[in-house]
Amino acid sequence: MRDHGTHDLFERRPRGERGPRVFAPGDLKLLMLSMLAEQPGHGYDLIRQIENLFDGSYSPSPGVIYPTLNFLEEAELISGQVHGSKRLYAITAAGRSALVDQAVALDGVRMRIEVSKRALRGHDRPPEIHEAVGNLRHALHMHSGRWTPEEIERVRHLLNDTAKAIACGPAEPVRENPHE
Repeated sequence: MRDHGTHDLFERRPRGERGPRVFAPGDLKLLMLSMLAEQPGHGYDLIRQIENLFDGSYSPSPGVIYPTLNFLEEAELISGQVHGSKRLYAITAAGRSALVDQAVALDGVRMRIEVSKRALRGHDRPPEIHEAVGNLRHALHMHSGRWTPEEIERVRHLLNDTAKAIACGPAEPVRENPHE
């Protein structure tokens, strides 16, 4: 059975462009189950709650939410009742039991959401940095298949040294005369 939680992509991207995954496989199912344990809701309600969790920087599409709701309903973890023109979903006893069994995993989901929020904020990088990262990906892709142990070590050192230099922050300006 397909895991509907594995295809969450950033909204607001041009059609056909994929961003990094926001949720690990199964995370969205567990998150939605926990939200429905707090209070019944419609699919749209869940979309807005998840968007609020991400401070508005990510909003799951209906094409991700509704198949996940269908999966949870087929697994009898939630039940959906017609409520006007929409379906109102509520957790079942089996769903509550599953949440108890998955308490540690749910804590992991919440931790990954915090990490994802920080990563999403990082997508406000300047276009020049995006271009440079794209160049790096392209170079690695073009290099594939020609990895000797020596080349792996060389590239690993280059990437690790670069990551460390970026993490250290902006370089101090170099002064011409250090005795000034």
